[in-house]
Amino acid sequence: MKNALKSNIILILSVFICATGCKWDDKNKSGSKDILTKPPFAMVTDSIKRFPDNAFLYFQRAEILSQNNLHEIANADYMKSWELKPDEQTGARYASNLSIIGREEDEIRLLQKCIELFPQQPGFKRLLGEAYVEEGKIKQAIGLYDSVLKSDSANFEAWYEKGRLLAQAKDTAGAIFALKNAYAIQPVATYALELAHLYAESNNAIALKICDNVLQSDSSHELTDPFFIKGIYYSNTKQYELARVQFDSCISRDWKFTEAYIEKGIALFKQKNYDAALNTFRMAATVTNTDPDAYFWMGRCYEAVNKKQEAAEYYERAFELDKNFTEAREALKRVSS
Repeated sequence: MKNALKSNIILILSVFICATGCKWDDKNKSGSKDILTKPPFAMVTDSIKRFPDNAFLYFQRAEILSQNNLHEIANADYMKSWELKPDEQTGARYASNLSIIGREEDEIRLLQKCIELFPQQPGFKRLLGEAYVEEGKIKQAIGLYDSVLKSDSANFEAWYEKGRLLAQAKDTAGAIFALKNAYAIQPVATYALELAHLYAESNNAIALKICDNVLQSDSSHELTDPFFIKGIYYSNTKQYELARVQFDSCISRDWKFTEAYIEKGIALFKQKNYDAALNTFRMAATVTNTDPDAYFWMGRCYEAVNKKQEAAEYYERAFELDKNFTEAREALKRVSS
């Protein structure tokens, strides 16, 4: 009987979702009781009245509410479904909804409970780690992965996530150690390139070897990141001609790779080839006209040849695009004084 009820409800809800495809704006978010008595929610609302202790019904209505961007209203249904039947699926969707509506502390508490109830489900630890990061609780996130590795030192995903967090915390040595472990256990390109990038930023030539290994395995010849990382290494070690070759390789494979244009332009700028640098930054702005770095570096080029008025225009444009761009603001003051 319960299975039949469940199947019928799924069918009805699917029809309603496909038929209505309705979207609700902010005005609809008031008077949630009225909303729940209208399609596509009315049918399941009636079923809830008949079966008020059926967790599945609350979960299904929450899903439809979420699909219609009514996340605040959906949260009450996810909560009720969880209270009636705390299973893995409900916990994951409830936590996701809490994140969407900005209730991170509640999300963290829920995920901690999910880990307690479902210790064999690694996904909850990953979600909790992400929630910690969102809240700026880097130490707690690292501690979480440490606890995972204490019981399973071969967990390459935990090593990888820990490495990324340590990199974010500016602990480059620790990040390299963690990512080396991840890559040793699971030698995939993603881990290799994360590790290579850290080596490149540390001016360590091991970055080149790792990138070359990845490129040898790239049978489709589509990867751009290995070239970009090699370019970063060469640029950091002031080998600007070699850096430009790598950035050109990126651009030849993906002409929309904005960062490659910018890094190539910076290499040209440091060689005092201001005209070529300016043209390269213009290309970056053409590809992505909302990238503040492109305009900032155009300003640097004009300032370098003592064209302060033009420089000010581009510094101002960069600052307009990113109000936290301190360097652009200071440069604008400098050329305007």
